[in-house]
Amino acid sequence: MNTMGNGFELLLADDDQDDCLFFEEALLELSVSAGLTTVNNGEALLKLLSENNRKLPNALFLDLNMPRKNGADCLVEIRQCNNLKELPIIIYSTSYNPEIANMLFEQGANYYIRKPKTFSNLKKVILRAIELVKGEHNRPPTKDLFLIQP
Repeated sequence: MNTMGNGFELLLADDDQDDCLFFEEALLELSVSAGLTTVNNGEALLKLLSENNRKLPNALFLDLNMPRKNGADCLVEIRQCNNLKELPIIIYSTSYNPEIANMLFEQGANYYIRKPKTFSNLKKVILRAIELVKGEHNRPPTKDLFLIQP
């Protein structure tokens, strides 16, 4: 687990170390004040979220393909916990399949990002996700804003 910053807090669950580093670098280059905590598998994510003494992040970026417990399974378990039902969850995946995306939306994901191929597009989608989460104010996710693109 890696932690940086304070204020608006993000949690990234992704087993790809390079993707985590790119995410962190992109966040540092954005004009937002946000801290980042990373975990590299689904079990570590659920353990971290279940710790009673920890303040919940403002948003979770959740990779689908992780070891020990994949992102889809984590989403279902998170949404079953009363204290986590309002946690904004952004699916953050290399692939995009509309059928799987629809299923994830129905299971409670707020947004979906297909990992961009360029660093500049990565910054754009992270910034857009943060703006959407900050503007939500506990509104339910809407299908028309679900897929975040650069």
